[in-house]
Amino acid sequence: MLTLTNIILIITAVLVLWIILIFNGLVRRRYRVKEAWSDIEVQLKRRYDLIPNLVETVKGYMAHEKGVFENVSEARSAALGVNGKKEKAEAENALSNTLKTLFAVSENYPDLKSNVNFLDLQRELADTENKIQSARRFYNGNVMDYNTKTETFPANLISGIFGFNKEEFFGIENSQERESVKVKF
Repeated sequence: MLTLTNIILIITAVLVLWIILIFNGLVRRRYRVKEAWSDIEVQLKRRYDLIPNLVETVKGYMAHEKGVFENVSEARSAALGVNGKKEKAEAENALSNTLKTLFAVSENYPDLKSNVNFLDLQRELADTENKIQSARRFYNGNVMDYNTKTETFPANLISGIFGFNKEEFFGIENSQERESVKVKF
């Protein structure tokens, strides 16, 4: 026989179980976002490691293009030095733009385009750019899933209580930056 006390205990147990399930789902999604961000950082690190080799290879052929090298180095340093996701996206977009300039200028050097080291670095950088794009899509997909969960009813009640904040997408700010780095020789 169900008494009022038993009914209240059952309702409380179901409510606690519901809160636990929603909380655990939010935690899982938050960790997926962190994992996806880590994937982006791994690919960006790979890119940062390739850039000095690319610059050194190109320097011998393009001695009078000192400003281009300085811009690439400064953009790389700036991208390495930022921590926030929005700031990281802006720094990465600036780095992509300086790489576009480097590749555009290198078109004027036919000997450079036939250099084996340069061609290998070019392929590695193109591969890295594709992996960054893929990691960015994976991250943004996880952010969308997480943000949707935290902002839809009834999970938004739990997410607000336990401090599950909205995550930022790793995006591109303006249409000029939406173009990928062109690596063709």
